[in-house]
Amino acid sequence: MSDESDRPAASRVGVAAASGGETRCGLVAVVGAPNAGKSTLVNALAGAKVTIVSPKPQTTRFRIRAVVMQGRAQIILVDTPGIFAPRRRLDRAMVAAAWGGAQDADRTLLIVDARAGLTDAVRAIVGRLAQSPKPVFLALNKVDLIDPPRLLPLAAELNALLPVAETFMISAEKGRGLDRLLERLADDMPPGPYLFPEDELSDLPNRMLVAEIVREQILRQTHEEVPHHATVETENWQERKDGSVRVDCTIYVARPTQKAILIGDGGARIKAIGQSARRELEALLERRVHLFLNVKDRPGWDEERGRLRALGLEELE
Repeated sequence: MSDESDRPAASRVGVAAASGGETRCGLVAVVGAPNAGKSTLVNALAGAKVTIVSPKPQTTRFRIRAVVMQGRAQIILVDTPGIFAPRRRLDRAMVAAAWGGAQDADRTLLIVDARAGLTDAVRAIVGRLAQSPKPVFLALNKVDLIDPPRLLPLAAELNALLPVAETFMISAEKGRGLDRLLERLADDMPPGPYLFPEDELSDLPNRMLVAEIVREQILRQTHEEVPHHATVETENWQERKDGSVRVDCTIYVARPTQKAILIGDGGARIKAIGQSARRELEALLERRVHLFLNVKDRPGWDEERGRLRALGLEELE
């Protein structure tokens, strides 16, 4: 029997068998600059939380696949890290994961923050996508936050740099324009059998889900240099007879000062992080969760291959 902690985190009970009619299935890599709204869009299209989000850039660190059923089509959305100029080994692995996701996918969905417009980061991404023969869809996100007259010139400028199959004006947070985007992606999926059970929402194992939910709370509840210098690993997963689960996580930070910030006065900060993470995990896993957090300072963890392997980045350099 497989370990419960290694099973996909977001899945529904029961598997519906495919029957009747031609099925379509394909991978769509969701790429863009940091903070473009990729993870928010993936969650909205999936109709459930399959990847963490925060207002801070570079929240997503590795590829997460979300399974979306639309009619007879299975769309596998590959949420990728934001593409930026890397400095650390971790940064390089994250950017490699993003481009690896685009290379492996059948289609690419480029997300551009309409408020930020055509930044240097977007230009660099567009330039690389222009070299690929794979179809690219363009989604201008956060359109609810800017004046409509600004959208058409931005779309025209992007289409001049990168011929795209279709352009969509969306607000991932508000849910605007997503039905049309989903229908178009479904129609464009190549014929073929489903790659995942119809009831599965994500390929993220429970152990990684716990680590990601804890890291999300670190992103939300800390500031300064802490969020991007912290990583979380699930060290222990213990099933209990009453149906609950005990989970022990270790949070690694780069410096002792960051450890002190995370713990807070009298342990108040780490307690708040644990409580918020536990509540969300219990809702996602639909069971009681006993969550225990430990904080360690480990200088240079973001340059260690072992830590990157724990993030699922072992094959990326």
